[in-house]
Amino acid sequence: MRLKLNPNTNYIEFVLLAATLMALNAVAIDIMLPALPEIATSLGAIGDNQQQLVITYYLIGFGISQLFYGPLSDAIGRRNTAFIGILIFFVPVALASFVSDYNSLLALRLIQGLGAGASRVIAFAVVRDVFEGKKLAKTMSLIVMVFMSMPIVAPSLGQLLILFFPWQSVFAFMAIMAVVTLLWVFLRLPETLSIENTRAFRPKIIYEGFRIVFTTPSSLLFGMAHALLLGAIIGFLGTSPQIYLEIYDLGPIYPLMIALTATNIGIASLINSRLLDHFEIHKVALAASAAFATLGAIWLGFSLTMGVLPLWLLVLLHQPINFCFGLAGINQNTMAMIPMKRVAGTAASVLGFISSAGGAVVGAIIGSFYNDTVAPIAAGFMVVGVLACISSMLGTRIQPATPQPTNVPVK
Repeated sequence: MRLKLNPNTNYIEFVLLAATLMALNAVAIDIMLPALPEIATSLGAIGDNQQQLVITYYLIGFGISQLFYGPLSDAIGRRNTAFIGILIFFVPVALASFVSDYNSLLALRLIQGLGAGASRVIAFAVVRDVFEGKKLAKTMSLIVMVFMSMPIVAPSLGQLLILFFPWQSVFAFMAIMAVVTLLWVFLRLPETLSIENTRAFRPKIIYEGFRIVFTTPSSLLFGMAHALLLGAIIGFLGTSPQIYLEIYDLGPIYPLMIALTATNIGIASLINSRLLDHFEIHKVALAASAAFATLGAIWLGFSLTMGVLPLWLLVLLHQPINFCFGLAGINQNTMAMIPMKRVAGTAASVLGFISSAGGAVVGAIIGSFYNDTVAPIAAGFMVVGVLACISSMLGTRIQPATPQPTNVPVK
């Protein structure tokens, strides 16, 4: 007999399981980074900037698929939807070892992203099913803090794998992780979708769910703010092999820089859970977005006046921005989800699409301006920071209050 966990009494395991679902996506991006140059060379990619497409194609699939998984999870439940998504995620990583050209790999990455969309939707939906208000925000902070361990570990693991094995080994690791996550979900995740919130998977009902989300301006504005900031982070990650390996020639130390980025985001998640005891969610989101924009402007100023920055100065300027992203992103997502209790799955899918696909597009645009200096990347950080501030301010005016936290029983 399978014994399901209770999110309230088995809170730590619930956080770990939701974090693992989200970590499938983080690993699919971060473990690839050290292997990108080798993959591009092995499969005949044209031009260094083509390396970034391994990330971009994945994120496009990841973003688009969420529009499907949200309504599906509102109809057939969170567990069943998780099964479907993880299985789709597994198939292309199992086949990646057999590809012989770059375009085939990009196609598999697109399919992998199509599967991974379920993990993000379900992680957000199950938390929204169970918790409200600041309890929701604090839980998401803890989940992000735990799942950020993967971006810390994954680049180093990817570097270690390609030192001793072919680049295909990074896909083998993702396949193993997918199987472990599937078993954990099967054995322990309860169905958190209540009967009264179940919605039929029919065009009219799906349209109505999307209409609810798209006619809630505060949710859209906070979702757009998160997409903008995420786009800057993606833009930097996509160009990070060129920055750290070509400009600074870091070699095997490169994964440590990605780990440092993830560490700062994770620390921000931990601190955020404490800040919410004293400040409103939307105020933290706005302040962090403003700091993101300010630091981006300072970074751009140094880049334009100094050219190639010393590595210590790049780290000093860039890492606090990652900390600000950690604070802003969690609270922007929470503010976007707060009004969406009745359509949590659909809302998670729409907002996930906006942040993931939008972030992928913004990141690709920023990355395309890379010119062997970090100045275009810094400019991108400044611009999206300003736009995220504007979007957050507008969202705050429309939704100024935060509901009081309560627990919702699992049915």
